[in-house]
Amino acid sequence: MADDDERIMRLEELAAHQAKVIDELSDQLADQWRIVEQMRAKLDRLTERFQAIEESALDAPANTRPPHY
Repeated sequence: MADDDERIMRLEELAAHQAKVIDELSDQLADQWRIVEQMRAKLDRLTERFQAIEESALDAPANTRPPHY
């Protein structure tokens, strides 16, 4: 009977440890997801800026020689 009690206690400790590890991993995953979302937002802003620069470059007059050449 003592062996059963000890076995159950070890299983309970293992389950508690695994629950703690799962919670820690979940927190880390949530932190990583926030970082990914921040990077995605920055990439979106940079893409928009790049497109705006590209469009303004297309609207700019072409480099031509001045009339005195």
